[in-house]
Amino acid sequence: MRLTFLPVLGLASWFPFAISAQIDPVKRDLVQFGYNQPTEGREPLAAYAYYYRNDPDFFRTNLTLRIALAPTYLDSELGLAHALGPQTDLGIGMAGGGFADNYNEIRGGKWIEDESFDGFGGELSGSLYHLFDPGKLIPLNLVVRGAAHYSVYARNETAANFQLPDNGADFTFRTGLRFGGIEPTLFPDLAMELAVWYEGQFRTDSGSYGFDGDRQIEPASHLFWCSAALSYTWPESKHNLFVRIVAGTSVDADRFSAYRLGGYLPLVAEYPLSLPGYYFQEFSARNFALINASYLLPIAPNQRWDLEFNGATANIDYLEPTGQSGNWISGVGAGIMYRSPSDKFKCVAGYAYGVDAIRSSGRGASSITFLIQVDLGRFNSPTLTSPQPDRWQGWNWILGR
Repeated sequence: MRLTFLPVLGLASWFPFAISAQIDPVKRDLVQFGYNQPTEGREPLAAYAYYYRNDPDFFRTNLTLRIALAPTYLDSELGLAHALGPQTDLGIGMAGGGFADNYNEIRGGKWIEDESFDGFGGELSGSLYHLFDPGKLIPLNLVVRGAAHYSVYARNETAANFQLPDNGADFTFRTGLRFGGIEPTLFPDLAMELAVWYEGQFRTDSGSYGFDGDRQIEPASHLFWCSAALSYTWPESKHNLFVRIVAGTSVDADRFSAYRLGGYLPLVAEYPLSLPGYYFQEFSARNFALINASYLLPIAPNQRWDLEFNGATANIDYLEPTGQSGNWISGVGAGIMYRSPSDKFKCVAGYAYGVDAIRSSGRGASSITFLIQVDLGRFNSPTLTSPQPDRWQGWNWILGR
């Protein structure tokens, strides 16, 4: 499923979980980079790199400008505080660029380039954010969002007899309740979230495509999901635990609206469906339940070096015919993280193992991960909000992949 790129205003690129709960009141100036590389087999380039800026009091005190810039994609939103009442904000968004609507077919542990293709698109959106509990430490927000998106598809290594989907528009309606939120940083010290969401996708150009029309774009797809997350750092020891549970179901899902799970890129989307050791977005699901957990263990007296452990397990009801044998999928990983004295710079190098991955050598697969965060402003947030971008897929084109 395509992820819009909205940080509190959201964002992303193949999963519906990129919408946040209010206009972000905190000034932010961040650079994020993440890279996944399997040690066996080939996958589409799995990496994100973006510059994110949130500028409250832009031009006027009730305006907030949010931009997220990836290699070939720009997403922006202008937030108007109190536009529809003292606790109701309005966001007007514009996004567009290259390769954001790419589709990669991964089936049975193999990337099938003959059935994959590039996608380009643009989007206009409007969002409403209503705060129910002003003055409380943990905000409860209602989010309502509508978007119009236009996609254009092009061949890459696509088979000559594979018919591409028709270019066309789709309209998205999304609404949900969020209690709390997660900031757009690697391993936040303290955060919590409870959220429930619905998204409807309505397409003007549904129909068949592929080899002799062997696959279908549904005229409408409906998605329902919920999330619970907690990040906590012990004050004395500085150990950090992060746990997130996400579950989703769908009605009339297709390849463009299915949930995509796999890989370990924690800031690739607001709700990254991470499964360490697997290809990024290896699995397409109609329904799923996923548990992610990570633990940071300081190993130096100055607490600048940490061991990082992570794991995930999921039960997946696959979108036919993209599945594999076995519905329980698990993966584990470990790495080492360095942070600068002011926390302006964080860097992680890690290894992951996908226990149930199907590869040419049998079950099991390995991958390596690199994560970098540069906080150019280092502003601490008084609220629990969560902006995070994606639209990284232009790297495939830049690096000749």
